[in-house]
Amino acid sequence: MDFQLSDDQRALRSGMRDLLGAVFDRDRLRAAVERGGALDCSLWRELGAAGFFALRLPEEAGGVGLGLPEAVLLFEEAGRALLPGPLVATHLAAGLVKGAAEGEAVVTAVDADLPVAHLAGADAVLVDADVDADAVLVGAEVVTGEALRDFVAAARPVRSMDPLTPLHRVGAADAPTAAERTRAATVRTPAATEHAPAHAGRLRYEAALLTAAEQLGSAARTTEAAVQHAGDREQFGCPIGSFQAVKHLCADMLARTEPARAAVYAAAVTGDPVEIAAAKLLADEAAVRNARDCLQIHGGMGFTWEADVHLHLKRAWLRAASWLPGAGAEELLAADLGAAGRLPRSSAAYGRPDAEAGGGG
Repeated sequence: MDFQLSDDQRALRSGMRDLLGAVFDRDRLRAAVERGGALDCSLWRELGAAGFFALRLPEEAGGVGLGLPEAVLLFEEAGRALLPGPLVATHLAAGLVKGAAEGEAVVTAVDADLPVAHLAGADAVLVDADVDADAVLVGAEVVTGEALRDFVAAARPVRSMDPLTPLHRVGAADAPTAAERTRAATVRTPAATEHAPAHAGRLRYEAALLTAAEQLGSAARTTEAAVQHAGDREQFGCPIGSFQAVKHLCADMLARTEPARAAVYAAAVTGDPVEIAAAKLLADEAAVRNARDCLQIHGGMGFTWEADVHLHLKRAWLRAASWLPGAGAEELLAADLGAAGRLPRSSAAYGRPDAEAGGGG
């Protein structure tokens, strides 16, 4: 079985990197920081025109007709570029919220009791409707219009560690009432939407996988930045990259990034919740620890606003706490490992029979 990227997938990834290099270079990154994370609507529309949000919609619905593995490649590039905004929620809402696929609408999401990102600039909010016993999302309501204005008014801003991601805290008492939702005609579920890219029960896991892809992109970028700085910065008359301690840090960064890449890509192929949980754990660790090591290699300047590494670290912390955070992913993995007498999910995903897999978990 060949898990190498196809020529089309490589071209897709390269094209997205070139696009982001043109429309979201370092100057636009710094401009976004100065705006306090407020979204650039023109950038959002450019992403929509490039098919970023409609990637997995069928062609007959105006989409590109590709799959989750291709989406992971695009989100990896978004993570490299520190692209701001509720990218995951808007991508998942394509076909569900009018204008989301084209980048004309900004969609954010409420994930359990976590703060909501970019709520003030959103045109719609995905709200959990029901969660089953396995913590699987089985529906999502879309809040727009007058109900959304009430929703935003009831929320309270909280200080975000990432200057590119404004946050609002939404409590249970802040949620719009059923009457408000009915008045605004906002309640729909992904399962009832003809072209929704994520069916009921899959939304949270797909969001976790796409977030892991962003973490992977960030981990790869900070590795490259650390190696480049280690080659350019001189101390005692030679590049600091010649020092053994710095070499070890860079090697460790690569050793964290590549297993995370394999896990994220594999989870994108199988779509298995347990493999997604493992991929999220590995990608979170790679993004956070690589950013910390990159900052250490940069020394004192890594803490300054002139260096981008601190932005990667802050965003990595924020992503690690969202969409299947560490504790939840570990519980899912532990439950799967402890399910005696059941075929491991990773084996089931490849169609292996119980006898061949050896039975128990």
